[in-house]
Amino acid sequence: MKCLILAGGFGTRLRPLSCTLPKLLFPVANRPILDWTIENLAKHGIDEVILAVNYMAETIMRYFGTSRHGVIIRYSREKRPLGTAGPILNARKLLGDEPFLMMNGDIFSDINYSALVEAHRSKEGAVGTICLYEIENPGRYGVVDVDEDMRVKRFVEKPTLAPGTKKPVNAGVYVLDPSIFDYIPEEERKISLEVEVFPKLAEERKLYAYRHEGMWVDIGVPADYLRANRLLLEKLAAEKPVIGENAKIHPEAKISNLTVIGDDVEIGKGSYIGPYTVLGNGVSVGEGCRIEGSILFDDVSVDNYTSIKGAIIGKSAMIGKWVKIEEEALLGDYVEVADNVTIVSGVTICHSKSVEESILEPTRIM
Repeated sequence: MKCLILAGGFGTRLRPLSCTLPKLLFPVANRPILDWTIENLAKHGIDEVILAVNYMAETIMRYFGTSRHGVIIRYSREKRPLGTAGPILNARKLLGDEPFLMMNGDIFSDINYSALVEAHRSKEGAVGTICLYEIENPGRYGVVDVDEDMRVKRFVEKPTLAPGTKKPVNAGVYVLDPSIFDYIPEEERKISLEVEVFPKLAEERKLYAYRHEGMWVDIGVPADYLRANRLLLEKLAAEKPVIGENAKIHPEAKISNLTVIGDDVEIGKGSYIGPYTVLGNGVSVGEGCRIEGSILFDDVSVDNYTSIKGAIIGKSAMIGKWVKIEEEALLGDYVEVADNVTIVSGVTICHSKSVEESILEPTRIM
């Protein structure tokens, strides 16, 4: 079976990191989001993945090549963004005339794709089956109403609900019959499955749903990207940290559980790393540092006695001595932070910027 993955998004809400790296290559426990997805698809018998690419397409194509985890990889190039339905038409020749999976590439989950496909096949006349996931406060996504037979009745966009209310939302993963092509306008513009196609299918009683109850994160904002890493760390490193090859860790440094350390990492005397922390390959941490709840991309350098908590630090950033970086700070690739600087919560710093003085109010440094 084939799977079409939407891989062309700009990752606007993850800037500045997405200015230099496509969102689907963002590391989760030191492997790209999309790599985890393809591995899971392979476990469920998917033998071919088609990546619908646009933004930074060459970077994605170089990384994944023509196969991954035993799965054939093909590419459908978009001259301009085509929304969520346009890529289906664009990849029509590659998809063929059999039912196929389709998904948003920025979804991090452990969905049982075999069960999803079986649920679709069990419904006579189904043109599409949507994977649903129940979340609290679903206003950002919209709610899907279904009947007792899991047939979709209607979509409720941005509902007003009491705080803490849980409702099922569209999880961005579908099984689609080839007849879906008949429902997509053949126009060169952005076309939305959710707005222009699915409501019509629901009206014709040809759209069904499948409930997923495991792990699911839509990695659209920094907080959710951090959460995806935390969830995976709870699976990979709950009992002991995962430490890569050729790591040089001082005997008086402490690495807690729920931590992943990449290859060729150096950690100095008296430093404390974790929990819920990922250090990429080639990261260097000096003496007496404390890094917790954070993600450091490859080749970041952190000098002595620096504290980083709940932050995301881009590739090859250089952090000086006695620096303090607080929660929800986001530093792009190649940022340089001078000694004795404090960066408070909510600060975003564009790639390749130099910071010489403390930033004590939430702001964006372009």
